[in-house]
Amino acid sequence: INLRVDETYHHLRIQEMVLAAEHLQALAAEKELERARREDLREQKKAEAELAAARQKLAKERAMHQATLDALIANGDLEGAERMRAKIAEDELALADVERRAANIRAGYVYVISNIGAFGENMVKIGMTRRLEPMDRVNELGDASVPFRFDVHALFYSDDALATEAMLHRTFAEQRVNKVNLRREFFRVTPHQVLEVLKEHHVELVEFTELPTAEEFRLSTPEAEALPV
Repeated sequence: INLRVDETYHHLRIQEMVLAAEHLQALAAEKELERARREDLREQKKAEAELAAARQKLAKERAMHQATLDALIANGDLEGAERMRAKIAEDELALADVERRAANIRAGYVYVISNIGAFGENMVKIGMTRRLEPMDRVNELGDASVPFRFDVHALFYSDDALATEAMLHRTFAEQRVNKVNLRREFFRVTPHQVLEVLKEHHVELVEFTELPTAEEFRLSTPEAEALPV
């Protein structure tokens, strides 16, 4: 019947398919961005709740110590009063630290973690959290969505944790695993490489562990299962 596809129609059809694909990609990117916003908001609310609870707890302790101090002074216990003044001074320092962290949204903990059982060797996740207990965030990342818990190579406080995290992300941009979704903060580098970069930028570190323990993973290997009990 001598049918053929008109060239103009063929060209328009290809354009339609390209536009449809771009539209779907844009929708997916928008959905991922919204999910990231929700995750950031949840993390921020958790941090704010922890700071509020810590502020309330410290304020209560300070009030109790002040009442004890007043009683000690009334009883003429000068030595006890001096010890209580020291505790009140510690309370005030702790309160000041909580208020400073609440006011400084850039402050927090930078973490470098790995999970060789889930992602193999020579891969780390570099992120930051504003939580008062940063290990809570690490433990959440190692929940049931991955087969093993994460190993912590570094976990340190910084008044500008956002800048430190961004510096590390820029340095290892070429080693980033997911170059489309930058929310996935995994990099094909070793903990030693991260340590060297932190040293180059004079980041103060209290402790850094280069070798992962990976206890659950190692105990789950066939070699471990073959060991006598």
